[in-house]
Amino acid sequence: MSAVTTPSADALAQLTPVLTKRWLSPEAWRLEVYETLDGYAALRKALAAHPDDLIQLVKDSGLRGRGGAGFPAGMKWGFIPQEPDGQQPSKPHYLVVNADEGEPGTCKDLPLMMTDPHSLIEGIIIASYAIRAHQAFIYVRGEAVHAARRLRHAVAEARRAGYLGRNILDSGFDLDVVVHSGAGAYICGEETALLDSLEGFRGQPRLRPPFPATHGLYASPTVVNNVETIATVPYIVLGGSQWFRSMGTEKSPGPKIFSVSGRVNNPGQYECALGTTLRQLIELAGGMQDGHRLRFWTPGGSSTPLLTDEHLDVPMDFEGMMAAGTLLGTTAVQVFSDADCPVYAAYRWMEFYHHESCGKCTPCREGNYWMKQVLWRILTGRGTHEDLDTLLDACDNLLGRAFCALGDGAAAPVMSSIQYFKQDYLDYIEGRTAPMFAPDPEAEALVGAYR
Repeated sequence: MSAVTTPSADALAQLTPVLTKRWLSPEAWRLEVYETLDGYAALRKALAAHPDDLIQLVKDSGLRGRGGAGFPAGMKWGFIPQEPDGQQPSKPHYLVVNADEGEPGTCKDLPLMMTDPHSLIEGIIIASYAIRAHQAFIYVRGEAVHAARRLRHAVAEARRAGYLGRNILDSGFDLDVVVHSGAGAYICGEETALLDSLEGFRGQPRLRPPFPATHGLYASPTVVNNVETIATVPYIVLGGSQWFRSMGTEKSPGPKIFSVSGRVNNPGQYECALGTTLRQLIELAGGMQDGHRLRFWTPGGSSTPLLTDEHLDVPMDFEGMMAAGTLLGTTAVQVFSDADCPVYAAYRWMEFYHHESCGKCTPCREGNYWMKQVLWRILTGRGTHEDLDTLLDACDNLLGRAFCALGDGAAAPVMSSIQYFKQDYLDYIEGRTAPMFAPDPEAEALVGAYR
């Protein structure tokens, strides 16, 4: 692809500023600015409705989780066991917002929390009212210090204005929101590891069943949703389910924030309707950098299998990505060119997964370590043809054999890079590509012992 400086009309038509519409407003994070831009209007409308009607509205909208899995949000809310009207539940209900954004290449929740924190808080109040929760938590990644400060300030503003606390807007509904900072562990992006961390334990995934809907935080019914998912709720309440379905595709409705980075002229956040293609996103991002041609890319961060320039026009929705053999994930679009090495990219990602594995599952704990060593060996020019079989065998032992999706995510870049770029591996192994690293005898001895 050649560099594009002006997006086409087709690409521009994909822009759907819904969650990002306030981002350019001066001091949009302040309560008074938010209120002048329809802020908390959805909350007033929601509090006048029956909680079950709100759950049905979210179901009808087709909103799917924006954290990677794409599970229908309304269905998740509906899993919470409810008592008949007028009866108190036997256990408290909790809403937990997953703001532990740690997927490589993902940067959509952080600017939302920094620029428009009240949209998240309003969504939290509506969602909590719908599932009959009186306590909500926002679990923020430890490194996101400024976002946590802004959220805490916004929570204090909302409490002073009567949007949080007791008898919110004279509705009889009570809610408290706690902003909790984690310690910077990637594994805590997995919902059950997040719950363990929130309870004060080491962040490790739980065996399921039981599921969080019945045995979540403090063994009580809990909904865990991503920041973008919850922040979308006020717009659905105001606009309605049909308005929301007017964007995106039939099975993947609504807008989505795409984080575009890498070899593009204008990396950043682009909110588009689901079903947008990479070609359109690259145009919106100002085209490929001069002298670079697209070679491979990730649709949803490093834990989603790689795609190539042959997939430029595949719809970026949950179904389109699955049909292409990958996942939409967190829509962290990392763009790599012919100047980038897929073997080295896989090695760097494997370094990350090896470092971030919680160590609970043997296939993940051991497999990531040895795959990192084997990839390093190949990049030093000491690899063998058998190393490719070793990598694929390790991936096979990872897929579906861990408590959480970290194992599957770690296997994804290795398997897909071998699938599409096996010749790059062979060029290192057979000496056509110069080694990237100098050999380390101690590390090589470890790999040799494993083989």
